[in-house]
Amino acid sequence: MDFEKNKPHQSVGKNKEFKFIPRIINPAKISNVAIFSADEQIRQASRTLKENMPWVSINILSNPIEATHYRSTGPAVAIFDDIALSFVNEDELRKNNSDILLVLLSSNSKIHCSPPSVARQKFPYTSKADLVFAVENSEITPADILPSAVRCAEDRLNIEKYSEVKRYIFLIVDDEPRWFSQFLPVLYNIIGQRADVMITRNYEETLNFLFGVSNENEIDDQEFLYRGRGDDVVCLITDMYFPKGDNLKCDAGKDLFNLVQKYYQRIPVIIASKAKEGDDLKDIAFIMPKGDSGSLQTLKNYIHDYTGMGDFLIRNISGEVYYRVRNIEELFQLVVKAGENSPEADELRGMLERYGRKDWFSTWLYMHGFRELGDKLRPKQDKGQRLVTTLKRHLRREILRMERTPLLIENFRIFDLYDLLKVLKTINPIKIQLFSDNDYFSTWLDRKGYSELAEEFRPIHGSGQELGDTLAECVNKWIKIYESRGLNV
Repeated sequence: MDFEKNKPHQSVGKNKEFKFIPRIINPAKISNVAIFSADEQIRQASRTLKENMPWVSINILSNPIEATHYRSTGPAVAIFDDIALSFVNEDELRKNNSDILLVLLSSNSKIHCSPPSVARQKFPYTSKADLVFAVENSEITPADILPSAVRCAEDRLNIEKYSEVKRYIFLIVDDEPRWFSQFLPVLYNIIGQRADVMITRNYEETLNFLFGVSNENEIDDQEFLYRGRGDDVVCLITDMYFPKGDNLKCDAGKDLFNLVQKYYQRIPVIIASKAKEGDDLKDIAFIMPKGDSGSLQTLKNYIHDYTGMGDFLIRNISGEVYYRVRNIEELFQLVVKAGENSPEADELRGMLERYGRKDWFSTWLYMHGFRELGDKLRPKQDKGQRLVTTLKRHLRREILRMERTPLLIENFRIFDLYDLLKVLKTINPIKIQLFSDNDYFSTWLDRKGYSELAEEFRPIHGSGQELGDTLAECVNKWIKIYESRGLNV
């Protein structure tokens, strides 16, 4: 269907422009990382961290006294190996830094495969750490895990202390650091800066995070949305076996899955386990065998298709994909199609009604930078032509707004890809550093309908002329692709 023919003629102010408000997932950004480790590989991994997070200042500390008395001017992460953490005065370090998380990169194979309570009993120093990750010389090198460990610490700090804004959280439930240390870099590569990651390691901690309770009997059927952080979770990734009470190896994953199905049916669930019990859930959850590298591409596709990060997929009740929507303009076209008088339109309206009830419109809109619109459509219980009218009205207005919402860099007002390309080629690269570091470019591109270009922009970080050249080359490539499709850029 030709979108131009279905564009609204109503005005939102003939010459009015709207301010672009970027989506900031983490308002408290890690500014300093302190590394105290005798392991040369961990110290050298700071180079990889700087490449991935160029805005971070890194300090290599040389002794326990210096580490204990470390002071940061902003949110910070302190990285330790097993020996270093045992010598640090944790209380003094936290007293000197209000926004600091302590991270252990452990090379102890017993800690790699132990629940938190067992690790604390055998190795008391592990209780000092907010997060524990595994490092090995072969499968999980410090360079592999360090950027993800810092990012995960930043996510945790923001979720626990700066949680006023709506969040989008991937919740990982697993008691053994070895697995989630391997998986976390893969996950962050998929989600970029569009969502946070939270790790919980036992049943009670998970219940408290989702529902604000320590026992499932305490969940209030009327108030559960307002306690805990379950409403912010966009995907649950859980093992089948992890501690529940005194039982260190029970199938708590099945109990957790049942609770999520009861209270949060909109949350897609990934079962990360090779346990045969997971097979019983394969019809209603994605099964990802631990250690199976061949499942990672399938996982990426699943996350894009089911958590709102990729295209908006319209499925029938059996799960068959009927429509694939890439941006908000195509969604508007689909809604127009649903308003027609035909059996096909009747069927499509039924699908859209189900998506409204399940809150899937808002999930996709949130992940593509339309927070206010997502709130307005969350959830929509309208039916038939009334639902079509409501969706058309809100989508129409947002499209008109975005046509008049420039990206402002210095004195430049950017409305389209040619404007963006020109600025990237001419402006001092220092001026674009903030926009790249905080994912402003990708959020604006997503809202403008260039979701594929936004996807390619997200992992690009750096500084200086190389950053400007890389981004410009990326924009130039996609201008050609979009024009070959007959699209206006």
